[in-house]
Amino acid sequence: MFGSIAFVVWRESVEALLVIGILDAWLRAETRDTGRARMFLWGGVVAGLAFAGLLAMLLVQLGEAISEEAQLTYTTVVVLVAAALILQMVFWMRKHGRSMKRDLEEQLSIAVIRRSWWGVFVLALVAVAREGSETVIFLYGILSSGAAGDLLSGVGAGLFGFVLALLSYGLLQAGSRVLSWRVFFRITEVMLLFLACALLMTGIDGLIDLEILPRLSRRLWDSGWLLSDGNATGGFISALTGYRATPNLMEVLVFVGYWALVLLVIMRPKRSAAPAVA
Repeated sequence: MFGSIAFVVWRESVEALLVIGILDAWLRAETRDTGRARMFLWGGVVAGLAFAGLLAMLLVQLGEAISEEAQLTYTTVVVLVAAALILQMVFWMRKHGRSMKRDLEEQLSIAVIRRSWWGVFVLALVAVAREGSETVIFLYGILSSGAAGDLLSGVGAGLFGFVLALLSYGLLQAGSRVLSWRVFFRITEVMLLFLACALLMTGIDGLIDLEILPRLSRRLWDSGWLLSDGNATGGFISALTGYRATPNLMEVLVFVGYWALVLLVIMRPKRSAAPAVA
């Protein structure tokens, strides 16, 4: 689905740009040998992107190498892993997002004090590789769910998401009252939770087809008269939220259990506030 791919690329690209921006701004402000430090920084960025690219190639080649009988198992595992990683990322950002800038600057400071330019390189590589790898797995999970359309549409969605990310990052850095970092993370956090639910439901459907999980019932209801998940609008909503027009009992239990767990984690008392980066 165009919207799912564009959203993932947009969200992850903005976060990657934020990390790179923090590192670059600190080096320019705190380092005398700025040119050398930034050379290692951008070398790490390129290496991180290359790592994500290699991961993408590995996933694609592995998917093409396995037999048709194993394709369903492979795609089911991928979408479930993608859903789990999205949840992990959301919860990690809720806990560490507020201190992310300070932590990055502290690690940079240690590397600069030790004159360890390779430390700057590794820090940038790890940061970018993490964001890039998450993006690759999320996108492959969406593609595996069968909701992405043809390849050309997927590439177009990715480019659109990246251009939107550049514009969004510019607004965020300008300190716009319309789009602040707090608002950005709050909105995208909710959207990511819905996307994780959609991928989880696709994975559950795969486990049912593999006869690993039972359906527990036939369809419980048919809301197709109100919103069918087989047309363009309903399919878009289904790809982004996990909506099913004719769910069985297993799908309903998983859907309800997912949101119960998410709300339990989000609403439980915590020491730190929600992420407010920059």
